[in-house]
Order: sequence, then C-alpha cells, then structure tokens
Amino acid sequence: MTFKELNLIQPLLGPLDKMGYTKPTPIQEQSIPHLLGGRDIFGCAQTGTGKTAAFALPILQMLDAAKIGPRSGIKALILAPTRELAIQIHENIVLYSENMNISSTVIFGGINQHSQVQSLKKGVNILIATPGRLLDLMQQGFIKLNMVTHFVLDEADRMLDMGFIHDIKKIIPKLPEQKQTIFFSATVAPDIKKLADTLLKKPVSVEVTPVASPSELVDQSVYFVDKNHKRTLLKHLIKENNIQQALVFTRTKHGADKVAKELSKSGISAEAIHGNKSQNARERALAGFKNHEIRVLVATDIASRGIDVDKLGYVFNFELPEVAETYVHRIGRTGRAGSEGVAFSFCDKEELPYFKGITKLMKRDIRKVEHPFNN
Repeated sequence: MTFKELNLIQPLLGPLDKMGYTKPTPIQEQSIPHLLGGRDIFGCAQTGTGKTAAFALPILQMLDAAKIGPRSGIKALILAPTRELAIQIHENIVLYSENMNISSTVIFGGINQHSQVQSLKKGVNILIATPGRLLDLMQQGFIKLNMVTHFVLDEADRMLDMGFIHDIKKIIPKLPEQKQTIFFSATVAPDIKKLADTLLKKPVSVEVTPVASPSELVDQSVYFVDKNHKRTLLKHLIKENNIQQALVFTRTKHGADKVAKELSKSGISAEAIHGNKSQNARERALAGFKNHEIRVLVATDIASRGIDVDKLGYVFNFELPEVAETYVHRIGRTGRAGSEGVAFSFCDKEELPYFKGITKLMKRDIRKVEHPFNN
C-alpha cells in the first residue's frame, strides 16, 4: 500500500515524498480512507505510530477541496495536551501543506500571547491549541469556533490525566453541531469511552499496537547532568570516543541551532536541521552528513524524519523527549541491519519525569554513567 493508493492528492504526495515517506503506517492506512469519506473516528494509538499524518493529511485534502481562503475562519481545531505536542503537530502541518493555500497556527500557554494574537488576526484555517490558552483567547474575543468543520482531540487520555476535562467541556459547546470529530487516545479507560461517546457520531474504530522496543544491539546509557553543563559533556564525549558521525536530538529548533554553533566553535563540524531551515539547507546538511563532511547533525524530532543513514554509530539525546515513544524512534536510528549502535542520553532535574516514562515503556533500566561535569 502506498500513499497514492489512499487517494491523496498530488499537493500532499509531493511533501510526503520529500520527507522520505512512501508507505503509510497501519494507523494511516486504516484512518485516511474513512476520514476522507467524512466519518468520525475513535483511534486507539500511541505517539510514534504516525497518527498526526493520519488526521492531518485528510483534513488538509478536504479543506483544499473546499477552496477556502485565509479569511474563511477557523475550519479545523486540533487540541493537544502539551505545548511540545502542539508545536510538533503544527510543524508537521506546515510541511504537509507547503503546496496549499491553507494557513495554520499554534497557540499555547507559558509565553506572552501577543505574537499568537497577531497570527490569529491575519486569518487562520487550522488552529492547533492547548486547552488553557485556547479558552483564554476565546474569552478575550480573539477566537470564534462557529465555522469549525473538523475537530481533533489528540492524546485524550493525557488530557484527562492533566486535568483538562473541564476546559474541554467548556470548549465543546462553542463548536458547531455538524462537524467531523477525530478522537485519539493511547488507552480506552471508562472515562475516555464516556467522553468519546458524547463527542462522536457513528464512529469508525481504529487501533494499532504500540511501537516495538528498540534493537538489543543499541548500547544505552544515561548521564544525569545540569542543563548548563550539557554542551561541555557533549563535546567531551564526542572527542573522548573519537566519534566521526553522530545524530544529536534537541527538543527545540532554537536549541538545535545553539548546540550546532557551540560544536562548530570547538572545531567539531556540525549543522542544525529543523523546520525553520529551507528545504535546500536541510538537504545540503543531510548530504554533508551522509558523505562525512559534517560530523554531527543536530536535529529536532520532526526534521529527523527521513534521515536514513547507513551504519550510524551514535545517537545523543541532548534533551530527552517529552513523549517516551519518541525516544524509541530516536535511538532506532542506530543499531540497524545487524550493526551495533550507541545511544547517550542527558537528563537534567526537569527531565526526570520524561526519563521515568522512558524506562517504564522500555521495561528495562538504562545504565547510569558518572561524569565530572556537574562540579
């Protein structure tokens, strides 16, 4: 099965091809035809199974067919539990929609609302939001949801865990009665089922098994290190192990740029690769990495998709991912095709909950390594 066989239009097939995606994942294969047919979906799937594309691609195709303009109002609302996931979904949508006249933006709390309000004023078709900031901006009159035709509730179980159920119950009445609803959760607890039953009309259920555990060939270790000592530790490990090729993961684009700059200053050739870089810049960096002109590629999770380097020996989790399954994907870049790989992870105090989530998912301990850089 290919994306073309799922009846996706050419403006979407182009970006997917560029990102190195040819075959849909099981959740995409199951969801996309039903969504294009206008059905509601109840999906049981974890992060890392490809569910963002499973809902984003059909929504983009349907909005494109509706010939909407930037001033047509918010047509799709995607709710995510965390700022990181909201940003990740938005970055994906920007990449998928590069050949379309469809505008999107992301809003979340914890930062000044000014830039978010400015982008809303320009006109937005797809809004990705965390519940608290969305309610806040709705109450201030900056957001109206009466034109929404597609509503996505992503990671519903985490929404409930984080106490967002009351916010969600305030948002839902502001949406039109007639709309397509897409509901994703990693678990089907009674509370989840109850919420889904109030939202969905004759839904199709889709379910996929979680991502497999990483290759036993990957040697995994963790360094508990203060945030401000991470760059020193990274340079030390690259030099001490005489690493000639490594992929370094950060959570943010800004973080990727900072790490690449610091490594270059120390005489370690490095490039950052992320969503703010042009396609040409990304391709140049990747080509330089593959032919060993660049020793270190510093990437965000979104940008790293499509990076397929034979016999990559080393992966660094400079910052741990918020979502445990993402860790599995990151370290799966190494230890492929029977060759051994090494994954180093750096964990500061704030990242301890993420680390616990990773060990729980992996059902194993990760070797702890002492180092002198916290003194």
